Amino acid sequence: MKNQARDLSFADDFIFAMLVENVVEYDVEDAVVVNISPSPMITGDEHPAVVPAWKSTQLKGGRIKSAERAALLRVKNAVNLGGCMFRGWDWLGNRIKSFPRDTPLFISPQDEIGTVTTDPYVFTNERRTAEAQQTFRLKLNLWWSPGDTDCFIHNEHPFLETHTQIHGSGRMQKFRQRSASTMYEDVVMPVGYSHDPFCRVTGKNQWTYPWHRYYADTDSVWLAIELHP
Repeated sequence: MKNQARDLSFADDFIFAMLVENVVEYDVEDAVVVNISPSPMITGDEHPAVVPAWKSTQLKGGRIKSAERAALLRVKNAVNLGGCMFRGWDWLGNRIKSFPRDTPLFISPQDEIGTVTTDPYVFTNERRTAEAQQTFRLKLNLWWSPGDTDCFIHNEHPFLETHTQIHGSGRMQKFRQRSASTMYEDVVMPVGYSHDPFCRVTGKNQWTYPWHRYYADTDSVWLAIELHP
């Protein structure tokens, strides 16, 4: 069945968040549209365009011609958006004891979308053609932080991930060591942008990440896309 749509678990009065599957000729009034599949997404009408796997665009009165899966997101009301902790979002320090006690970083409920089959080396851009397909559980959640927030340098994830900026502006940054003074790459994240994955595959269900962090330049909401083996 085409255009199967449902709200994502973190949709609320402040944030529009919808999942659409088997997408065909789907009109989008105003949203960041994220291709959460290993197949290209086609947008436009008279002049079709390709949104590659795991990438995104912002449509305003636009159309998705075809896609395997797409997430549509928009902040509907930014006033008191930071009160997300009173709407079911969790402060990350409640989950990680070593997390800095003065860092205002909040995570939404997570939505497990289903499964996706891809070659992890293709996901990380280490090769173009799939040679060893693998099934992953696909999970989505949002993050929120106010402006000028250091969202914690880390390098451990038991999954493949990438991120998309939904509201505000921020940066994904890489470091040689767990110190802000060792930064060597600074990826600017405007609304509607998805960065390339930072991880590299090192074995079966094994990948390494550089020391990295998200830095919120302004009040920001961003989407995390996680592929769990």
